[in-house]
Amino acid sequence: MRIGLVDLDTSHPEAFLPLIRAAGHEVVGVHDSGDVHPHGYARGFADRHGIAQVFTSLPQMAAEVDAAFLHGCDWDRRVERAAPFAEAGVALFVDKPFGGRAADLRQMCTWAEAGVRIAGGSSLRWCAEAAAWHERHPADPAEFALVGCSGDPFDYGVHAYSLLHGLLGPGVSAARHLGGHVQHRVELAWHDGRTGMVSLGPTAARHPFHATVLTETDVEHLICEPGRLYESLLTAALPFLAGQAPAPLPLTALMEPELAALAARASQREGGRWVALDDPAVDGVSYDGAAFAARYRDARYPGAAGRSGAAR
Repeated sequence: MRIGLVDLDTSHPEAFLPLIRAAGHEVVGVHDSGDVHPHGYARGFADRHGIAQVFTSLPQMAAEVDAAFLHGCDWDRRVERAAPFAEAGVALFVDKPFGGRAADLRQMCTWAEAGVRIAGGSSLRWCAEAAAWHERHPADPAEFALVGCSGDPFDYGVHAYSLLHGLLGPGVSAARHLGGHVQHRVELAWHDGRTGMVSLGPTAARHPFHATVLTETDVEHLICEPGRLYESLLTAALPFLAGQAPAPLPLTALMEPELAALAARASQREGGRWVALDDPAVDGVSYDGAAFAARYRDARYPGAAGRSGAAR
């Protein structure tokens, strides 16, 4: 595939690049909207990594690539920035989280139903530790798991939801907020009656991605190795985006972690009741992508508050 990188906000574009190339694909250009980095960053990134073109517009890039990787911190702009590619039938990799509003998630599913190949989300959904756990328990499925991590309760918290999803599988039906002390706890329910929990939020010392998994015969604790996460994610996504393999999961299933996080937010607002993923209350809540991007930018570039974003 000819791949374009859209928004270079995080460490992911640079970390993904050698893995994309090792899989036989070519990154032909970049575009940065300026939400995090200053003017000129995209040109410097392209020069450092031997990428030929810095695109000045997303429609221009959409005309010249087979797939686009959306890496922006402001998930509120996902649909806007994905639209030129979806309308052109270009495959999309959407970095985690897919979006912070149910309407945005539905729009991506509508594009997928129309034939646009869309993958992405959290790398924890495909982590090697969860895959190895399943190999060790082929006939002893998870009955319950407690999963946790530190950091922003959505940008990082979606990793915990996704790891839980990877262990228990698709089929999340509802979520409820349980409160907490240092971190918040959320319980998820599956259509088949199983439940799991996530523990989310900042901590004084960074916790690793971790899980305690229960079956009818076994209890096992997992700690995920960060160095292998991106390879597992791209191994799952790239063959599908290239049209060489079926989707590893339907997009509606792949987005259940984000929908569960939104249901949990609605539950917190409404006193901790169970909120189904399709409950109208989920449309009444969101996670603020613009605010997160501003915090991310200010941490990266102290004193840069107020700098206007523009195509770079």
